[in-house]
Amino acid sequence: MSLFGTARDASLVRHIGRELVNNIIEQQVGYYKLDLKQTTTNMYGEANGSKIYYNPVLINCIIERTPQTWSTDSFGPDVKQDLTVRFLRDDLAGIDLSIELSGGGQGFAYGVVPEVGDIMVWQNNYYEVDGIIENQLFVGKDPGYSYSTDNDGFGSSISIIVNAHYTRIEKLGIEKDRL
Repeated sequence: MSLFGTARDASLVRHIGRELVNNIIEQQVGYYKLDLKQTTTNMYGEANGSKIYYNPVLINCIIERTPQTWSTDSFGPDVKQDLTVRFLRDDLAGIDLSIELSGGGQGFAYGVVPEVGDIMVWQNNYYEVDGIIENQLFVGKDPGYSYSTDNDGFGSSISIIVNAHYTRIEKLGIEKDRL
């Protein structure tokens, strides 16, 4: 049985992380979640026309960006930049994008679940999500995947890391809004 990494220890790390991200660092991105129900697709699951997104939500995060690079081809110069955004898992779960009603009239609120194809806006630049990393674990354990019953209550998944690349707003069909 582990000595450290109980739910109480994970709660302390979550509390300190939330205070650091929300009150000290204070960086935010606008997050456009792809609305799969409204977007029309072909038989291969590809969007035929423009994609439809939910209204953007502001999410506190930690941002790491690469320097911009330029390349020139037959269409002219093109800028490239990658962005790595780190979110606290609990902050994403607390955001209500939509509420669905079940047959009994009960509502189910869904938080933000980052997926490939979602859009983030930061400093008036738009970034399309390429990949998601969810394996940053507190004390290296995830209680949802415990092989021993002695370690069921130990560890926690704290954050979600999202990798994205710069994309042009003209390609997205998103109108600039104030967040």
